[in-house]
Amino acid sequence: MALPVVAIIGRPNVGKSSLLNALAGQMISIVEPTAGVTRDRVSTFIGKDDRYFELIDTGGYGVVDSDQLSDHIEQQILQAIESAQLVLFMVDIRDGRVPLDEKIARLLRKNDLDVIGVANKADTARMFPAAAEFSKLGFGEFLCISAKNNLNKNVLLDKIFDKLATLKSGRPVKPAMKIAIVGKRNVGKSTLVNAMVGSERVIVSETPGTTRDAVDVRFEKDGKTIVVIDTAGIRKKSKIANSIEFYSYVRATRSIRRADVVLFLIDAATAVSQVDKKLARFIAEEYKSCIIIINKWDLAKDAATSDDYEDYLTKSLPGLRYAPIAFTTATKAKNVQSVLDLTAEIFKQTTTPIPTAKLNKAFEIIKAESVGATKRRRSAKAGKAGWPKIYYATQIAVNPITILMFVNKPQLFEENFRRFIAGRLRELLPVEEVPIRLLTRSHRK
Repeated sequence: MALPVVAIIGRPNVGKSSLLNALAGQMISIVEPTAGVTRDRVSTFIGKDDRYFELIDTGGYGVVDSDQLSDHIEQQILQAIESAQLVLFMVDIRDGRVPLDEKIARLLRKNDLDVIGVANKADTARMFPAAAEFSKLGFGEFLCISAKNNLNKNVLLDKIFDKLATLKSGRPVKPAMKIAIVGKRNVGKSTLVNAMVGSERVIVSETPGTTRDAVDVRFEKDGKTIVVIDTAGIRKKSKIANSIEFYSYVRATRSIRRADVVLFLIDAATAVSQVDKKLARFIAEEYKSCIIIINKWDLAKDAATSDDYEDYLTKSLPGLRYAPIAFTTATKAKNVQSVLDLTAEIFKQTTTPIPTAKLNKAFEIIKAESVGATKRRRSAKAGKAGWPKIYYATQIAVNPITILMFVNKPQLFEENFRRFIAGRLRELLPVEEVPIRLLTRSHRK
């Protein structure tokens, strides 16, 4: 069931992103005094008493964007207006009514929309009388709020739900899978998102750093709801120029943590960089299921074959040795559907429950293999400490596959030995392309 859509519309810097964060109760949109920070449509679900609506934050109407993206931003605003059943028309009570407010009012009247006028930055009741001049915009009395201080937030919510009372509403469908798309700047993340959903959902531009927020995009595939998260391009920390880029980086790493599967994009036309290697390490350290996407494959010149490139990646990104590799040309939607099918397969693997008997049978094989190898590599120190012994193991979680091993001495299970065990488990069990997290606990007979 499609939920009612409420769009926040207003000129730059009136507090639209602050309002979305206030109503959501969490930091979703980046908030900065710089005009034009929000570019894409950023959305979230707001609920009360088992009734919900989708709230959309938009860029500032009429913004003069430093990266020449004004037309793209305006198109995103118009798409939000077209999809909305209700608009929150936001103004700045401190600035008073300005010509751009009047231009927005004409746009909303043209689309014959249901509108709630919201006068933001009214931090005290003494400022409320100043909102009277906004009634001349043609939408009745504007509600005075302070998104920053949560003033009249609940009053606004009640007004929204009253306006939506005649529309069907319920809980949003829980997504079957969340996919985060990450990578350096200009590798084609937003293009891939649009190719997946089949529409221009997020802004695509050759300008580096176009995407700033982490944008959740919902779509349906094979009768299931999937959320794909478009993220800002990752840069070296030393090159992060301002707080906007810092918050973009934080949201990108947060998106990796909340995703079920990560699509790690690499530009086929450029060499694997230090940023790529650092991002790969982060994905591996978070035990995230991952597909390495080699995008712009049509532009690759130095890679003779895909097999050659896979060997190159294995050497460059050893921590993601388990991750399958796919080759795409997102601008032409080439292999995009195959990537989605592979993502579903990886998600199936990382959520696989492994019967304890089958798991311990695999460990019997590993123990038989590791005894001889361990003795051959014995050092004097290891000899005094004893040999690592695994008595039995059990799976305690999925996504990531997490296995608890009951052992003689946990300190003997060094990182190299754990990697060996995880690698063999992937070969012996139906989880060959996902990370395995190994935990140890001392077993006392």
